[in-house]
Amino acid sequence: MTNGSKSREEQERRAVAGRARVSGAVRRIVPCGSAFRWILGALFLIGTCPAAIASGAAGGHESTIPAVILALTIILVAAKLGGHVAVKAGQPAVLGELLVGVLLGNLTLFGFSAVEFITDSSSIAMLAEVGVILLLFQVGLESSVPQMLNVGVSSLLVATLGVVGPFLLGWGVGVWLLPEESVYAHIFLGATLTATSVGITARVLKDLGVSGSKEARIILGAAVIDDVQGLVILAVVTGVIAAANVGAKLSFVALAIVVLKACLFLVGSLALGSYLSPRLFWLASKLRANGVLLAVGLSLCFFLSWLASQIGLAPIVGAFSAGLILEDLHYRDLVASGEHSLEKLVEPISSFLVPVFFVLMGARTDLRSFASPGVLWLAAALTVAAIIGKQICSFGVLGKGFDRLSVGIGMIPRGEVGLIFANIGLTLMVAGVPVITQQIFAAVVVMVIATTVVTPPMLAWSFRRNGGREKGMAESVTAAEAALQPAYGREQAPVYSRPISDEELELAVLKMLRSPNIRFVEADVPPSHEFESTPDGLPLMQLDLLAEAKAHSPAKRLQN
Repeated sequence: MTNGSKSREEQERRAVAGRARVSGAVRRIVPCGSAFRWILGALFLIGTCPAAIASGAAGGHESTIPAVILALTIILVAAKLGGHVAVKAGQPAVLGELLVGVLLGNLTLFGFSAVEFITDSSSIAMLAEVGVILLLFQVGLESSVPQMLNVGVSSLLVATLGVVGPFLLGWGVGVWLLPEESVYAHIFLGATLTATSVGITARVLKDLGVSGSKEARIILGAAVIDDVQGLVILAVVTGVIAAANVGAKLSFVALAIVVLKACLFLVGSLALGSYLSPRLFWLASKLRANGVLLAVGLSLCFFLSWLASQIGLAPIVGAFSAGLILEDLHYRDLVASGEHSLEKLVEPISSFLVPVFFVLMGARTDLRSFASPGVLWLAAALTVAAIIGKQICSFGVLGKGFDRLSVGIGMIPRGEVGLIFANIGLTLMVAGVPVITQQIFAAVVVMVIATTVVTPPMLAWSFRRNGGREKGMAESVTAAEAALQPAYGREQAPVYSRPISDEELELAVLKMLRSPNIRFVEADVPPSHEFESTPDGLPLMQLDLLAEAKAHSPAKRLQN
C-alpha cells in the first residue's frame, strides 16, 4: 500500500472519529437526542418545500385533499415525537403533543410560515372535533354505571367539593383580573377548572406503585364522578351563553331549565341506553359481517353526540354517556364470535384522531398573547386556583387513616378536559363577541400544562412522606389475595372494582404459599405446570397460577 493511500485512509479515519465525537457531544448536550434530531429533520423537510405546501393550501380551497394529507402527516409525526420526548422526561404523552403543537403554531415568530395553513384548515378542525368525541367516548368506556354507583360516600364528596371549589375560585380570578370581560367569561373560566383528567391521574398512580391504596381508589372514583359533574356544568354554562347570544336574559328560571335538561339527558340516556344496549348488540351479533361491534359502538356514540347537540348540550356529553352505557357484558356474544373488545377496537382510531386535537390546541396558542398586559398573571392565578381548588376536595374524605393531602394532589391534573372546555369557549359567542379571547385561551393552556407537570413529583413526595408505596402495595396484595380465593375453593370473596397487576398477583401468591392454611399436593398439580424458584426460595407456578388468578380477577367477575 502506497504512502498516499495510507495518508487518505488516515484522513478518512480521523474524519469519522471527528464526526463521532460531534455526534456524541450532541447526544450529551441535547436530551432525547434521537427524537430531537428527528424533529429537526422533519422541520427541515417541511422547510424545503414551502411552495408545495402553499400551493396545496391555497389551490382553490384550503380543504383540498393534498393539503389535508400533508397537514395530517405533519401533525401525526410531530405528535408522536413530542409524546416520545414527554414520556422519556417522565410526563404524559399528551403533554408532549400539546407542546409540539405550540411549537408548530408559533414558527411564524421565527419567520417560518410553511405550516401556518394547519391552524386555518377547517378540515383539520373537524377531525380534531371528532377526536374529542372519541376521547370522551374512551373515558366513558373505561368507567361504568355500577362503578359510579359504588364509589362510596368519600369519593362522591371529594368529587363534589373538587368541582365547587375550583369553579368558585376560577370565577373569582376572572372577576379580579378580567373586570372588563363579561360575566359569561368569568363563569366559563370557573368551568374550565372543574374536571380532573382521569387518564393522567390513573397513569401517575400506577407509575408510583400506589394504585392499590385506599387513597388511589378514592381519587379514581372521584375523578369519574368529577367528569360527570364537570360535563353537567359545561352543559349549563354553554346553554346559558347560547341563550344569551339570541337575546334571552340570564334568570334563575332559564338556568334551572338548562340544569334540568342536562340532568335529564344524562340520566335518560344512561337508563334508556342500559336497557336498549344489550338488545341492540344481540341483534348485531346476528349479522354476518366483519367489524359489527365497532360499527354499532361508534354509531351509538355519534348518535348520542348528535342528540346532545340538538338539545343545546355539547356533543362530548353524549359521547361520554355512550361510553358509560356500553359494558362488556352487553356484547359478549360478539366477543365470543372472535371480535376484540370495544376498547381495543376504538384504540387505533383514537390514536389517529385524538393527537390531532391536542396538536391543534397547542398550535392555536399564540405566544404573542403573553405580551399583552396581565396574561402571565392570569395564567399564574388560574394555576394557583386550580391547585388550591382541588385541595378543598380533601375535606370530603371521611374516616381515619387516610392521606388527605395525597387525595387532593391526585385530583390536580386537568389535562384534556380543561383543553376541551377552553376550545368550546373559543366557539361560543355573545352578541358576536367570543366569550373566550385568545389571551384567556393561552392562559388556560398554561394552566393545563402546569397542573399536568407538577402532579407526578408532588404526588410522589406526598405518598413517600408516609411510606405510601409500601402501604399501597400491601393493600394491593390484600385485594389480589381476595381475588385468588375462588381459585382455591373459597365460597365467597370481596368484589373489588379495579384490575390487579401481575406484580400484585405474584406478591399475593407468595403470601398465600407462606400461609399454613394453603397446601399443594402432587395430585393438584398437572404435569404441564412449570415451576420456578422465587428469590426467597418459594416455588411459584408463574404462568398457570397467574392465568388462573386473572380468570377470577375483580374485573373478570364484574364482567360476568
